[in-house]
Amino acid sequence: MLYATGCHMTRRGFLVGGAALLASGKAVPSTPSCTLVPEQEEGPYYIDDEKLRRDITEDRPGVPLKLRLAVVDAARCMPLQNAAVDIWHCDALGVYSGFTASSADGPGGPGGPGGPGGPGRPPGMGPRRGPPGGERQIDATRFLRGVQLTGQEGVAEFATVYPGWYFGRAIHIHLKVHLGGHVSHTGQLFFPEEVTADVAKLAPYAARLQVHRTLQSEDHVFNEQHGAASMTGLSRLRNSSNADGFLATVTLAVDPDASPAAVHGFGRR
Repeated sequence: MLYATGCHMTRRGFLVGGAALLASGKAVPSTPSCTLVPEQEEGPYYIDDEKLRRDITEDRPGVPLKLRLAVVDAARCMPLQNAAVDIWHCDALGVYSGFTASSADGPGGPGGPGGPGGPGRPPGMGPRRGPPGGERQIDATRFLRGVQLTGQEGVAEFATVYPGWYFGRAIHIHLKVHLGGHVSHTGQLFFPEEVTADVAKLAPYAARLQVHRTLQSEDHVFNEQHGAASMTGLSRLRNSSNADGFLATVTLAVDPDASPAAVHGFGRR
């Protein structure tokens, strides 16, 4: 069952028809119409300590999610090879790795106020920076974080789980695109609300139903930073059950020579 595809994106960001081709496993077309994907805030839970790996699940339970991203040059509308796509998101219970001692919804946690790496650093990512927030303690967990390099067709894939939620933010995945030693894009990916509502009824997500699930209509990033242009296309991995998981597809049009200014929003989560 197909819930949404990038073919329906109309505002700043995605190749027309790109997500449908991604879902079919075919190459991104070399001459589509494309514009820059909107920049969005990084949030406080990025860790510059990447593991180059496709499967970022580790031991985290949840509905399987295959995330397939295509990165293209917005000026030439051509696939970008060897772009380092860096993603991170919370688990089904709203917890980010590296910050597991913080309550998901309490002070210092992902939803509250104020809110060891893998083999070799992927090429093109530039020097590491210090921990976010300077003095904050970061533990050694790295579940649901990882980097993949795009292939000849500009595509990178990850195996993960459908993100959970925490107070104050709609369900999302964070990402960066690194090219030539700098960051060409920082953004977030969002999911159709009707799908999330169904997934929320499944284990282990249902254990969080007492925590208000922030809708996209209530989310500051979605509403103020063009979240509607950052929706993924979703299809079931099997037609019969949401519990069997989803394929999420998205096409990111970036300027490989640019280093966009950071976006800062209230809450920074």
